[in-house]
Amino acid sequence: MTDQAVDTSGPAEAARTVTADRPSGATPPRFFGRERELKALQADIGRAGLDTLAGRKAARARVLLIAGRPGSGRSALAAELARRLTEPGDHPDGVYRIALTEPGGARVPGERAARALLDQLGVAAPPGADEDELSDMVRSAFAERRALILLEDAVDAEQVDPLLPDNPDCLVVATSTGPLTGIPGVRPCTLGGLEAGPAVQLLARTVGQVRITVDPRAAETLAEECGGQPAALTLVAGWLAARPGASVADVTKQLRDLPDDGEHPAGTRPSARAFRLVHASLPPATARMLRLLALAPAGLADAHTASALAGCSVSAARTALEDFVRFGLLRTNGADRPQYEVPGCLAPLLRALMDELDRPAEIQLARARMLERTVRQLQSCRAVTEPEGSPARRRLAGLPRSLRFPHPEAAAEWLRTRQPALLASARTAVRDGGLDTLARRLVAALVRALAVHRGTEEAAPELYGLHQLVLDVADRRNLHREKAAALLNLADLDAGTGRTEEALARYRAALDAGREAKDLYATGRAMESVAGAHAELGDFSRASDWYGRALAQRLAHGERADAARLYGRLGAVHTYQGRYGEALRNWRAAAAGHRRLGDPAAQARALSEAARVQEYAGRPQESLRTCREAVALARGAGDTRLHAALELRLADTLDRLGDPASAGLHRATGERLLRTATTA
Repeated sequence: MTDQAVDTSGPAEAARTVTADRPSGATPPRFFGRERELKALQADIGRAGLDTLAGRKAARARVLLIAGRPGSGRSALAAELARRLTEPGDHPDGVYRIALTEPGGARVPGERAARALLDQLGVAAPPGADEDELSDMVRSAFAERRALILLEDAVDAEQVDPLLPDNPDCLVVATSTGPLTGIPGVRPCTLGGLEAGPAVQLLARTVGQVRITVDPRAAETLAEECGGQPAALTLVAGWLAARPGASVADVTKQLRDLPDDGEHPAGTRPSARAFRLVHASLPPATARMLRLLALAPAGLADAHTASALAGCSVSAARTALEDFVRFGLLRTNGADRPQYEVPGCLAPLLRALMDELDRPAEIQLARARMLERTVRQLQSCRAVTEPEGSPARRRLAGLPRSLRFPHPEAAAEWLRTRQPALLASARTAVRDGGLDTLARRLVAALVRALAVHRGTEEAAPELYGLHQLVLDVADRRNLHREKAAALLNLADLDAGTGRTEEALARYRAALDAGREAKDLYATGRAMESVAGAHAELGDFSRASDWYGRALAQRLAHGERADAARLYGRLGAVHTYQGRYGEALRNWRAAAAGHRRLGDPAAQARALSEAARVQEYAGRPQESLRTCREAVALARGAGDTRLHAALELRLADTLDRLGDPASAGLHRATGERLLRTATTA
């Protein structure tokens, strides 16, 4: 295996290519052994499948399965196989890797896994789309590609099948603890321990060849004591590298003195013993920090995460994290703002030790500190985009230097790289249920940061999930105001993707929640949105009814601007119904409302629509007078684009009335104004 051979199938980001596992410019780790398994896997690619034997062309991508216990090096073998298959150019469209199991052992939902693949492909997936729709998008995206897909730590065939491309030119390599029963033609390549030679090579890579050469028999004995497991060998090698005076025989004896933990399966006991050896050798404060990394969202931590969990300085946390990397306990991406990853095989061991040695109150306090630190980082990330001298920038100046970003670009890059961990942190905080206030603050800060740096349209898929989390907390805590807001936001996203029926149901639920909270804003917005959804569905009678209810509420509370806008909405709905008398009355009421508000541009737009209704009703002379009035208002308002549009409409009206000369003059004026507005 490699010198980085600890299995990392669980805690990787939701979406990441294999090549992103190493720091840019770093020397690829050497790979030891497993030649027999590699040859078998490569031979399996060309083996005839059931379709071929039946005389049919293969309809789907071939699936190779690497089966083994966590710590057996299955991910490293998958990565080496991918490297060997892509170097000759057999899969020129790239390698795509996603994790199908979370650090805590929970399966990644199919919707999130499919979305992760689409993110890597650069395919925008609509917010709120279900698993079937996203799976279809995955298949479509890979239909014309020759790509290799790594599915890490698959739980079962039901999790893998929706992600398989209907394209035999693609190849899927899955890792799992057992067979994927249900996917035809898949033969597992089952991993045991490394042979003695490669195992000793792995040790020598970290501790140096001299210490191995001095006592080669002891090195072989140590490899046997570790069961040939790359994870155990990596941990023991890190322990030896930190103790130049210790011999290979010393660590072998210490391993033998540790009792086997009967709770662990036989195949994972060597890794568990090696981990306990390393953990016991750490100073108490450092060991506690290591255990608390079990709380790191998505198994990903940075210096701030570790600092908040352990309650120490950021510099001390950074030093400890680098030490953990040397021990083989963590991996790092080596970036300017490095992230540290807890290997998948160690995550359950960390959690078990944390539950055994740390009190629940201390664990909860550490989690609260981590969430509070994350909230402050997100607030800083957003505040750096505000103008100099603004209240947000003044608050930002009061934060510790380590929490500040030098410029918006640095904040955006931090948000991009930390996004998987931030989203996982929000999900975990809400699922935990014990820190709902902090969870709500975290979600709100994350929503604002994403909206500022990526825009609400681009970040819509992530925002959809975050609003759903707010709804979960609001339901649990009976927070009707927050429930109404979350339902409105979710419904808006549903409506924006064409799911109008779903949006309508959520708008109605938001109306009920707003009434429970006695929130006039939420109820008014919900009624308007219900009306808009009915109009989108072509049910104009119900739309006019709901707009009327919303208008009555606005008028009752003296909200004149909203009332004027709603008069216009009613006018439009009545126009669609052919009820021109009602439409004209509402458009004139809208114009009057805007006049009282001192908004001549809005008044001109309302009069323009009134002129259109008059034309539909067969009253061209009245339409002409109203249109001239609208043009005069637009001219006085100084809105060049609106003035141009109304001049062109007036020209069309004059044409229909048989006055081409006047129509030509107004059309020329409109076109000139339009050119002026375009070049301005």
